[in-house]
Amino acid sequence: MRYSDKRPTAVFDIECYPNYFLVYFRNVETLKGKYFEAYPTLGIDLDIEGIQKIIHKYRLVSFNGNSYDVPMLTLALSGASCGELKRASDTIIQADMKAWEFYEHYECQPPKALDHIDLIEVAPGQASLKIYGGRIHSRRMQDLPFDPDDEITPEKRSKLIEYCGNDLQTTIDLWESLKAQIDLRVAISEQYDLDVRSKSDAQIAEALIKHELEAMTNRRVKRPEVRSGTFLYRPPEFMRFRSPELQEMFRRVCRAGFVVRRNGRVEMPAELENYAVRIGDGVYRMGIGGLHSSEERRTIYADDEHDLIDSDVTSYYPSMIIVNEFIPRHLGRNFLKVYEGFYRKRLAAKASGDKVVADSFKIVLNGSFGKLGSPYSILYSPDLMIQVTVTGQLSLLMLIEDLESRGIRVVSANTDGIISLVPKRLRSVYEMVIFDWECATGMSMEFTEYAAVYSANVNNYIAITKDGKAKRKGLYAPSGMSKNPSAEISTEAVVEYLTKGTPIEQTIERCEDIRKFVTIRQVRGGGMKGDQYLGKAVRWYYAEGEQSGITYKSNGNMVPKSVGAKPLMTLPDEFPNDIDHDWYAREAYAILDDLGVEFVDPYYAGRSGVKHARLPEQKNIHLVDMANGVALCGKAPPGPRVRWIEFNRLPDGHRLCPKCRREDTL
Repeated sequence: MRYSDKRPTAVFDIECYPNYFLVYFRNVETLKGKYFEAYPTLGIDLDIEGIQKIIHKYRLVSFNGNSYDVPMLTLALSGASCGELKRASDTIIQADMKAWEFYEHYECQPPKALDHIDLIEVAPGQASLKIYGGRIHSRRMQDLPFDPDDEITPEKRSKLIEYCGNDLQTTIDLWESLKAQIDLRVAISEQYDLDVRSKSDAQIAEALIKHELEAMTNRRVKRPEVRSGTFLYRPPEFMRFRSPELQEMFRRVCRAGFVVRRNGRVEMPAELENYAVRIGDGVYRMGIGGLHSSEERRTIYADDEHDLIDSDVTSYYPSMIIVNEFIPRHLGRNFLKVYEGFYRKRLAAKASGDKVVADSFKIVLNGSFGKLGSPYSILYSPDLMIQVTVTGQLSLLMLIEDLESRGIRVVSANTDGIISLVPKRLRSVYEMVIFDWECATGMSMEFTEYAAVYSANVNNYIAITKDGKAKRKGLYAPSGMSKNPSAEISTEAVVEYLTKGTPIEQTIERCEDIRKFVTIRQVRGGGMKGDQYLGKAVRWYYAEGEQSGITYKSNGNMVPKSVGAKPLMTLPDEFPNDIDHDWYAREAYAILDDLGVEFVDPYYAGRSGVKHARLPEQKNIHLVDMANGVALCGKAPPGPRVRWIEFNRLPDGHRLCPKCRREDTL
């Protein structure tokens, strides 16, 4: 097969009910669609010949098609009735029948002419089609309108077709958003004559390593047997610590037994769980996922006497595997030959400017590590996974100890790098320590200089480079395929404030892009706004005059952070005129507070006097100094997200705080 086949592309989707079956196709370029139905109620039989013509003409794209739509389409083409198709559908969804089991059980195989790409693994992260649609701002978010066990009446039929058509448009939006990833996968498929177009990065890594190993050995590579038990970490020879405290930590790590459970997963030893290592002013914790420092609500600035430098290890895990010759035992040294071959090919491609090939090998090198801990992979090697992650963490701790011992403060550390506050007079010492560490470990580092780092914690921060650009991580990272939008205008207002001094309110009030105001959330069991059912994936913005929130259909409880939310399941053509700008400004100030930035809350600026007020969902009335928002008893809102509810006098049915009363009489 030519994976860059020039067939036109069409998305497709299937809906299956006890008395109704629908297959809907839509051309991604012309947006013209055609659907096929089996509907005995109206005497409509499935046009199998018409479907086969489309299969021969188009490259088909689906979301979760390999697991559901293709098996169901295959069975439908064999002449199965609506009842048989519904029972098969339930077997896939409720009994989690795999595609290969389906084909074996129903004795059918997908059409040979089928050229198909499934987007579910290509899209980063794990989410439903509806959530992906929200993340990429598809115009309409819509949940299945009828229970899967309903009988479809003629009236319901038109609504179901409309719903399926909306899913197709969301699939087209996703297809277009993933164009770069698909093009790269097509290039890899052509290069290796191996179809990886529907695979995740980690799956591509496994497939290509397997392909090369089998070509090298002329022998099939199988995944190893899962064996439960305990093993010890084996440190490389370069690992050395100086202080008694870190030497004891090192001994503890080397003595700890890492446990492989029956399911093949590795657990952190109890003696290392939550184990804290103190070096200088920093506290560091080890974990299966990597090293993390413990800072919270802290701002660090570069100044006339200090540089603020982020040093990240280049291709940390891939480099470590090659340098230390970490080899899965069941694959032998041929694994290292193949892996190092990919590494060298990537370097050569980068040097020659061949970005497609370089990115292909980057996928293989980075994606393979995640498979070391998967018992379903041919790369499965739990002891090797621990060798890589623990060596990575100990190596950084070794570097941190060396820097701190020379008067250089490390202010943050994560899986593959550290941030240091370097006295300018010690800059050459810093560079020498880094060079010595690179020589000892065989790694290399890349550097970024910051003007400031604003941290809620190690995983959630905003760093400003010396040229004024913002690096946003965790909660503050821009939304995208891997992250739901959440009132992004508030974070953008914070960035503008930190980088340019732009007032928070100015950034928010000048923006008229509704996509920057929306929040997307998965609501288990479905969300309700009053009597309106919204679905399991909900989009909203905060509107003036909205007092209630969105509730869970299952129990009536409030969905977190939804008070004041107005559903926006369809994006409007015009910017709404009821945006609650004050809510977004409060959220921005709350972010500043979370980041440890000192500021004057404008809500209290210029105010004076004492007012009766209470906190939301509390009955006690306090006497509040409106100059600073603090009650006479010392009580205050937990942050800018919460405001006092003010009264001109003590309201009926409420009690005045005794301590406030006492302080008021002094």
